[in-house]
Order: sequence, then C-alpha cells, then structure tokens
Amino acid sequence: MLTKRFFNYIYEVFFSFLLVVHWLFKFITSLFYKFFDRIIILSFIVFVCFSSLFSLQVVEKNADPEEVLLSFLRRKVGLTGTKYGCGGGGCGACTVMVSTYDRNQRTVVHYTVIACLQPIVTLHGAAVVTVEGIGSTKTKLHPVQERIAKAHGSQCGFCTPGMVMSMYTLLRNKPQPTMEDIREALGGNLCRCTGYRPIIDGFKTFCESEVGVEQTCYSPDSPLNSYLHTLITELFPMDCFLPLDPSQDLIFPPELMIMEKKVSGDALYFQGERVNLVAPFKLSHLLELKAEHPSAPLIVGNTTIGPKMLLKGVYHPLVIYAGRISELKAVTWGETGLTVGAACSLSTLQKEVEKVVVETEEEKTRGYRALLQTLRCLAGKQIRNMATVGGNILSANPKYDLSSVLAALDCTLHVISKDGMRSIPLDEKLFADFGKTVLRPEEVLLSIDIPYTKPWEFVAAYRQAQRREFAFSFLNAGMKVAIKEGTDVVESLSIYYGGVGPTLVKPKLTCQQLVSRSWGEDLLSEGCRLLKEDVDVSPSIHGGRAEFRKTLAISFFFKFYMQVVLEMRERVGKLRIMSTLWDGVSDADFPLEYLSALKPFKNEVPQGQQSFQLVSEAQPSADLVGRPSMHQSAFQQATGEAKYYDDLPLVQGELFIFMVTSTRAHAKIINIDPSEALKMPGMVTFVSAGDVPGANCRLWFNNPEELFAEEEVVCVGQIIGAVVAESREQARRAAKEVHVTYHDLQPVFFTIEDAIRHESYFEPKRKVERGDVDEALKTIYMGGQEHFYMETQGVIAVPKGEHEEMDLFVATQHAAFTQELVGMALGVDSNKITCHVKRLGGGFGGKVMKIASLSAITAVAAHKTGRAVRCCLERGDDMLITSGRHPFLGKYKVGYNNDGTIVAADITYYSNGGSTLDESAFVTVLHMDNGYKIPNLRGRGVVCKTYLPSYTAFRGFGGPQGLMVMESVLHEVAVRCGLPAEKVRDINMYREEQSYTHHKQPFNPTDMVRCWDECLERANYQDRLRAVQLFNSSNRWKKRGISAVPQKFGVGFSKGFCNQGAALVNIYKDGSVLVTHGGTEMGQGINTKAIQIASRVLKVPVSSIFTKETCTGNVPNAAPSAASFGTDAVGMAVKDACEKLMRRLQPLMEKNPQNTWKGPPTDVDWEKGEGQAYYYFTFGACCSEVEIDCLTGDHKVFFSLFKIPKKHITSKVSECTAVEGGFVQGVGLYTIEELQFSPDGVLMTRGPSQYKVPALCDVPAELNVHLLANAENPHAIYLSKGIGEPPVFFGSTIFFAIKAAIAAARTERGLGDAFPLSSPATAEKIRMACQDEFTKMASPPTDGAMAPWCLDV
Repeated sequence: MLTKRFFNYIYEVFFSFLLVVHWLFKFITSLFYKFFDRIIILSFIVFVCFSSLFSLQVVEKNADPEEVLLSFLRRKVGLTGTKYGCGGGGCGACTVMVSTYDRNQRTVVHYTVIACLQPIVTLHGAAVVTVEGIGSTKTKLHPVQERIAKAHGSQCGFCTPGMVMSMYTLLRNKPQPTMEDIREALGGNLCRCTGYRPIIDGFKTFCESEVGVEQTCYSPDSPLNSYLHTLITELFPMDCFLPLDPSQDLIFPPELMIMEKKVSGDALYFQGERVNLVAPFKLSHLLELKAEHPSAPLIVGNTTIGPKMLLKGVYHPLVIYAGRISELKAVTWGETGLTVGAACSLSTLQKEVEKVVVETEEEKTRGYRALLQTLRCLAGKQIRNMATVGGNILSANPKYDLSSVLAALDCTLHVISKDGMRSIPLDEKLFADFGKTVLRPEEVLLSIDIPYTKPWEFVAAYRQAQRREFAFSFLNAGMKVAIKEGTDVVESLSIYYGGVGPTLVKPKLTCQQLVSRSWGEDLLSEGCRLLKEDVDVSPSIHGGRAEFRKTLAISFFFKFYMQVVLEMRERVGKLRIMSTLWDGVSDADFPLEYLSALKPFKNEVPQGQQSFQLVSEAQPSADLVGRPSMHQSAFQQATGEAKYYDDLPLVQGELFIFMVTSTRAHAKIINIDPSEALKMPGMVTFVSAGDVPGANCRLWFNNPEELFAEEEVVCVGQIIGAVVAESREQARRAAKEVHVTYHDLQPVFFTIEDAIRHESYFEPKRKVERGDVDEALKTIYMGGQEHFYMETQGVIAVPKGEHEEMDLFVATQHAAFTQELVGMALGVDSNKITCHVKRLGGGFGGKVMKIASLSAITAVAAHKTGRAVRCCLERGDDMLITSGRHPFLGKYKVGYNNDGTIVAADITYYSNGGSTLDESAFVTVLHMDNGYKIPNLRGRGVVCKTYLPSYTAFRGFGGPQGLMVMESVLHEVAVRCGLPAEKVRDINMYREEQSYTHHKQPFNPTDMVRCWDECLERANYQDRLRAVQLFNSSNRWKKRGISAVPQKFGVGFSKGFCNQGAALVNIYKDGSVLVTHGGTEMGQGINTKAIQIASRVLKVPVSSIFTKETCTGNVPNAAPSAASFGTDAVGMAVKDACEKLMRRLQPLMEKNPQNTWKGPPTDVDWEKGEGQAYYYFTFGACCSEVEIDCLTGDHKVFFSLFKIPKKHITSKVSECTAVEGGFVQGVGLYTIEELQFSPDGVLMTRGPSQYKVPALCDVPAELNVHLLANAENPHAIYLSKGIGEPPVFFGSTIFFAIKAAIAAARTERGLGDAFPLSSPATAEKIRMACQDEFTKMASPPTDGAMAPWCLDV
C-alpha cells in the first residue's frame, strides 16, 4: 500500500509539472497562430496509461488525428497486450478500459472501448487501463486474470486480454455482477478456441450467487453406473482464488480530475500528416465550424467514420470531434418522455431506458421496451459505449436498427445551425438516400425526443440477423398501432422497415388502408396482401436475400398482429377480444399454439456438465500426466505478457510490407506501374517477380504455384507485388497507388457446377471402392468456412548481414516448410534460414501453406532492402488472400432395405480447390464411411479448378464435409423408410470387433459403439424425442428437432513421413531441463503436455522444466502441427529423448529398446483404393436439440452432449474445453458462417462485420462433455487419443436437428419431409424451407433473369 501511494505521489508531482508546460505551450502558440483554413496550432494530448509497474503519463506533443489508440499503445507506448484482431471493432481483442471525469454527473465513469477505432486525440484528459495495468506475473495477478487462467479459459490466448478487460471493467462498475451482466459484458468479445464456456466458468465466480457447473470424476476401476452420481461443483479449485478487493483498484489520477474541473472551455486543435481535427468545447463554436466547413464530418465514437477512413481509405482533410460539448450529451425527462442528446452513447440511452422501464407503469413504456429490446442486440458492449444515438440515425444505413423503432415511436429530431433551430420528424422522409439525410450540411443534430406511449398504443420492434447479437440485421422493423379506446378500430398505424431498400421504408398504402378497420383476421389478411404489393424488394438489393427479406417483412407484421391481439386481451382482462364493454368489437383471435411465436429466443450463458476418468491413486502426486493442469502460458496470456510475432519490438531500421493483389479473376498482366506509389511519403521500394533472386515458381504435385503473379492472374486476391515503406499506414496507402493494367481472359468461372461443365479438375483424382455400386444421382451442397484465427498471418524477416543468413519470426504451423520455401525464393540453402515460432493466436490449419508464401515474399523484400521487414496482414486481406475450408458438392445414389439397412452407396465428392492445388489433394474420400458398414461402397474425390483463391487445410480437413454427406444419406434413408434417424444410424454401424474400413484398414469399433450408446443414454434421447414431438404438436410457429450422430475419425497423416515427431531435451548442471520440439503451440497446449511427459520420464518437477520457441535451427525437418497428431508425435519424441537421457544418466537402469519412436507406417495405394490411411481412429457421439422460429428462421440450441474417448496425457478439463471449442467452430460451419463471392469472383465477406463466427449468444444453453472411461489407445503416447479435430463435425448434429424441426413444420403444412437443405443452415435457408402463405407472397416473378448477389461456389 505504501508503494502504491509513493508512486501516486511521484506521478502527481511529475504530472503537475507537465500540466504547467502544457498550458504554457498553449498560451505561447496562441499568440502566434490562428485557426481556420490553415490549421497550424498543435496541441498536447494528455492522458494516463497504467502499467503493472507504474502509471505512465502520456504527453503526445504532435498527436495525429488519424492515429488510433491501438497503434499508439502497441508501437509508441510498448504495451502489446492489447491485440489487433480485425481493425474494425468486430472482435473485441483490443478492448481497454477508459476512465473519464464526467462534469455533468461529477463522477468518474469507467467504460470499455475498442482501441482500434478510438482516436488518441479524443482521449485528452482520460485514463486508459490496459491488461498490463491491472496485474502481472512479475508483481501480482488481478483476480480476473487468475480466474480465467485457472478455469482453462485461455487456449491460444490471443482473445484473452480483451476478455479480461471487459470483465475487469464490469467489476469496476459492479463488483458483484449477475450472470446476465457477464453475458452482456462479453457479448462484444469473440473467441475461436474455447467455446466460451470455460471463460464464463472463471468469471461467474465473481457473481453473488453463481450457478454451478458440474464435473463428474470417476475412478479408473469403477463401472459406469457407480460414478453417475459422484458429482462435484468445481471444474477447478476455488479455495485459493485471490479475493476481489475493490479498494485496491487503480485510482483515477487526481491531476486529470483537477484538469477537467478547471477546463477553460478552449477548443483543441490537432494537425496530422494528412488530416486535421478540431475538438470544440462550446456549441456555438461547433456551429461556426460547420458553417465554415460544412463537408467536415462530425465524430464522437468514430464507429462509422472510423472504419471508412481506416479500412476503406475514405479521406477527410478536416474532422470535427463533438464529444466535448455538454449540450449534445444532455439527458432530460419531461412529461412527454425522454430527450436525449445526439452525442449520448447507445449505452447511456440503454441505461436510461432500463431505469424508466422499471420505475414507470407499463402502458407508458411499451415503446421503451421495444427500444430496449433493440438496443440490447446492437453491436457489443464496447461499441455501444462508443457509438452515439445521433450517429446511428444520421449514418442513414437501413441495417442500423434504431431508426425503424424510433420512427415508429414518432420521435422528433432537433437540429441546429448558426441560423437557428428546427424540428424534424424522424420518418422515412428524413433519409434522402443510402448514407444521406435531408439535414443541410451546416446543420448539427442536437437531440432526439422519444415520447411515452399512450394507453391504447401498441408497439413492437423486430430484427433478424446472422446472430441474435453483435450482427447487422438483414431486416429490422418498428411498428406501432393506435386503437380507438373502447373499440378494436385502428386510429393510426405506423410500420417502418430497414433492409428492404436503400433507406428506411414506410409502406404508406398499407398504413393508410388499414386505418378505421377492426383489428381482426380480415385486417390481417388485407394487411399481408397490401404489404405484398407495398414492400418492393429489388432482386438486386445490396446484400441479396430479396425473397427472404420480403418474407420477413410480412412475417413480422403477422407477429405484430398476434402481439397486439394478445396485449389487447390482457388490457381488457379476458382471454379473447369479445367484450360487451366495447361497441362493435370483432372476434379477433388465434389458436393457443400460435402463442410461442411471440416469445423471442433468450440468450443465456452456457452451462453444463463435464465428466472424465481420474488417474490411478497409485500415480505419484508429482506426476501431472492425466491430471487437471492449467495451460503453461495461461497467466502470461491473461496478463498480456505472452508474445506473438507482431508483439516483438521493432528492429532498428525495420520496414513494413503491404501486398498488392489482383482485382481480376482471370487476366493477362499487361503492365505493373508503381511510379505513383514510389512518390508517396515513406515509400522505400516495390517488389515483384523480377526481384526474386531464387525461384518465383515451384511445382507442387506437378502443379505450378507462384509467389508473385508474373504473366497471368487466376483469381481476385492473387499477389502481384508488394510495397515496402517506413510505416504500416504509408505502405497501405501506397499499395492503392500501384496501377496494374490487365487484359481479361476466358473462361472465368467460380462454382463447382461450372467447373464440372468445363471439366476443370486438378490431378490426381481419388477413388475408394468396396463391392459393386451404380452411378450417383442425388446432391447435397456444403459451403466453405473462413479460419478466422484471432491473430492474422504475418512474419518478420531479419537479414543477419553475413553469409546470406536470415531469421524469420513467423506465425506458422509448419516452420520447416516455411524455411524451405524462403530458401528457394532467396536461392540459398535452408541451413541459412532460421524460423522462430513462439506461439500462434490460432491456426486451425490455415497457417501451414499460405504463410510460407507470405514469408518468402517478405524475405525477398528484406533481401532487396537489406533491412528487416514486417508483414502483418489486415483482416480483410487475410481473408481475401489465404481463403479457408473447401466448399463441397456431394452426388450420391443409395440402395437400402425397408428396415433402413444400406446395401450400396455411390458418392462422388467435388471440392472447390480454387485456382491452385495447395493442399486440396489431401482432402479425400477416406472419411466417407464414418461409422457405418456399407457392403457396397464407392467414393470418388475430385478437386475442381476454379478462378478463386485456392482453398487450404482447415480443422478436420475433409472430415466435416465427407462425414456430412454420409450423414445426409442416412438421414434421407430414414425419411424414406419412415424410421427414426437414430435407428437407421444404429442398424448400419460397424460392430464386429475386427472391422475393416472401405479402404481395408482394420480397426475395433467397440469404443465407438460405447460412445453412441452412452451418449443416447446420458442425453435421455428417447425422453427428449417424445418431448420434442409433444412440443411440435402444440406449437404452430416454433418447432424443435433433435439429432444424434456417431463418429469415426482417422487421426494422423495418410503419408507416413508426416507422422514423425522431433524433440531436443537438454539437462543443465543446475538440474533444470530445457525442452524444444518441432511442434507449434497454438492453444492446444502442446508445450504443457511436453513438460508433463518430460517430468514423468525424468522424474523432476514441472517447475524445473521449460519449453522455448519452436526453431528450425534446433529441431530441423519437423512435420506440421496438424491432423490432431502433434501431441502424439511430439510427445513420443520428447519421451524418447528423455528416456535416452535417463539411460545415459542411469546406466544401471533396465533398458527397454522397444520404446524408441518411429513414424507410424501409414500410406494409401490409390490404384488399389486401400491402405493404412491413419495411424488410429478416434470415436465419439453427439446429441443436440434445437428450436427454430418458423416465421424468421432464427434458431436456438438448447442442449448438446458429447461422448468421446480420451485417456491420460494432460488435463481432462482442458481437453473438455478443446472439445467444446471444436464443436462451437462446427456450429459456425454448419449454421452461421457464410462466405459470399460476387458474380465476379470477389470475396465480399472480408471481416467480422460481414462474416460472422459464433459469439457467446450462439453457444448451447446446456453443453455437456463426457470423456469415455477405460478407452485405451496403445498406438499413441500414454494411451491418449487426438481430439482436436473430430468435435468440429459434431456441429452437424445442430444442422440435422434443424432439418428435423423444419420437417415437422413442413409435415404440418402438408408438405413433404424430404427436401433439400444445404449447409450452413442459415436463418434464410431455415425460413424459406418452412414454406407457408408468407413465403408464397414473397416469391419473385419467374420472368427475367437477374444476376445473383452472391454465388454458391
């Protein structure tokens, strides 16, 4: 405590001195310079950054308006714990806490912000707390950091600092939060590894009354039934947690409070290299600025203008910051309702509305409840803290949800200029076009009036998006009806839609024609008919989905009709609207089974149960193999100390490289002109194919692959060249000035179907066959998937200055391949290239191949300049260049008996390989049989060559697609036979102890059958199925489905030379041990497992063992960390090395030469279609239950349960987490994640604002993982089994449960329960498959061909 006070005293004295200098500088400069037309006054910004060791007072003399907090923290302050994930506010990796003194409330407020959008010039007088500032392994951890680590909530660790800061800020404002508080606080943070459940488990320990998550542990010798009731309520020890003591929190610097209290009211002026910013303090000054500079945009939260300037290159020479003007932040309540300042944040509005909803009678707050429902779905907490009400409205973007509900509430805008004030109704007339309003350029939005609702006014708001939260809506709506008191006659009706056109749309004819009519079924029918004509959704609407949007527009009105009927019933106190108290009231009613359609899905925090087998009591306590163990780097990841490649400090003279990519899908390169780029500030050089000293082109399975496109481009996004500049920003801007002249070539096609028509295939084609089958007929399509690792791809290339040596600090899963490719490009031997890999912020197979090419290009630039060069792909470029999981088209024909037994199947798998082969040849038919014995089975694999960026490896690598097609076959057989799907799956499963796959590899399916049986038993499958059927019979517009699937998944590479591990173990004189190996740490805990293995063999405590980076100079020729085989291979190598050391150290110890490790003999003879394709198989089963909204296509996963074998090797709890993380990634693959390519082959989903991965709201409400007992695997290290990849496929249980729910809806409508449904099962596909009268109304005209918005590639 004394130390803390001492440091506070020191920085107060130092800061007071800085303040004197600051104000003196302002006074002197004001004597010499004037503002307007030429902004030349430079202003300090003064704020405080907290580090774990000290508080850093930041006085930035030449603050650049274009610089955001993220880059400032990472590059200038050296606080790299705050991560770059997307650059657009869509992932939460850069979350920090900002504290300011609120002069109006006279208190300090703490809130989270997204650092990648927060301009530093807007932080004058603020305190910024990063993850480094709240705790450190060098001093003391904060309880938030400790608990997320101990709860196994950090895997790759890249998202962890953002998670920590979101939770820390919540605790600063509410030391005893509720589970709902936690859910809301983390809603804006994405994680691609854990599945979110362990993060919640760690943080819920702060709740006043936490909800327990059960963990089942059972003795190795106990039978199944004996441990079912042996439950404990802790997944991790909670008795030694650091207590949360709010009195020890960082204080708001007193000097900043003094500075804010004594603020003079002067404006702040900032001059950057290209952009100037003015921050007026007075409203009158703001109006003067707008009068003189009407085209200058206003910013407060920078959530709209910021992404346009940062990501799209929009240029504004002058920007006005309006966040310091008190009138724009005023909130007042009057007799008619709320008046909120235009600069109030969405969080401020939400807080005010939540308070009034609790304190005021319901009839006055119906509109506020609808508004609150919308606010809670808008963006994440961090964005709501930054974005403003006025900014949301004046952005004039119809996918922003506020305008539709505010318009329905008859809100009024108050705008002001130097010429005076005027009021404008918030309706469709406010919006002139997309992004434009009728406000004059010099006008400023001052405030918005949001009135109370009247007793007989009924209001509702609706939206449908890819996710229920943190996603822009496809369609949003606000509706309000006023009923004449004592009747059911409509006095007025307001309906507004966002998303059916470029602006807010009011169906005027509908609203007019329904006035004076009784609110009954006739009105409903007429309203739907009118909307069909009144809502015109153009087939070419931006974003596509025209038919879906129109269906939603009518469906929303139907929901509104039912809601009003229900609320009117409640108002008159009767079940039906048939009251003698009303004159002329019609019989407006609907069946009870319609009621569930009015209940929106509630987002819940995931809970569940995990069970696993404990180690034997005879195992020494110091032996951690098989015991729950925290990730080795968890504390470092939670404190921001863990270093990723872009966290490494700048090398002296370091440059930055930015790729120049093709804008054409197939064209000849006529000319590349970098002359304009070379004239730009900071530009150093341009590199292209002519600068490669070695080989620009290499052969990969006899297919050429280029680093730089030299003569011809074959996809949009192919790298043509690269600019090298002094800074990232300069390189980005210069890349846009490189002009490439093309001559378009033919053919150009992008889809699998087109490739089949053009007979465009890569060699080799694969075929596996058993028995005799016929030609395939039926089809199923499955879309691709973006890796969306939280850390984008990149490398730092550092020339050593002699002998042509070069070091590369690179984010790769395959350091040896990167080393090889860089050597080829530079024309030097591999022994002169050293690759260093400390850790990855996620990989999932996407950092095997593409990163090698990027590394080679960066190395060429470093070779040419003789200086270190850093490459860090921006999120959009990463998604464009590196691509992801292959789209698949399966064609099949099946022969089966009436009992569901499949006797023959012929399946052809067409994958879209893109423009080059990459690793597509390895995506094969080897997974196709799953766990089913089909006597006559033929599988053919064909890789289609198209003009898209080449697809590459992704977690599961062909398994999720191949297994999906087979499960679709069984699902259809079940439908056609009229049998439950689980019975058809059960009757076709392998069961003989010595079974053979379709490629003649022997295996024992006993554990698979056990997983299947125990999964159904623990899920209470039959009881759940009956409950689902009962629910479906009682609900018209909500349907449930349940599905269970088994899995047999091959582990390892089909090429035996890849199944080898390498390790180097050193023992030092002090007894410490250093382990290095060829694996890559990317969240799977391979270093933790290596330490456990070394500890067991060497009989030393884990505290004496350390693992360093992966380095090709220490462990050469290592295989990639992939195929769920990294731990098996590396673990055996570590074990072998340690045993050799033990034999040397203890010559008298009995030797066992059989324990030496050799690569397993795997290989496939493709001519014969047989062979040992995998080293062993992992088995499992999963059951999931979902509910769909037939009117919107929304769905919710209520329950998922896994049964999967796993024994020994590492923490069972972390393995449960790995299963959950893989499953949630599968949830995205099969239900949410949708890549969209334009008809010209351009990837349009290039960032988290367009491409949605599962967020916290998408995780099943109940998520259970049970590791199979006594499931030994003699083929792998310590009887373990790889489970990194198999859980992805379990996401398909949700797909098939959704399909079952759709089938229930279709059966009720008299439609067939056999229908096509491609993956992913998005809201659009669900809604349009539930065909009804509303989908028929939205059917497009059959005449005329419109180009589709996007392609199913």
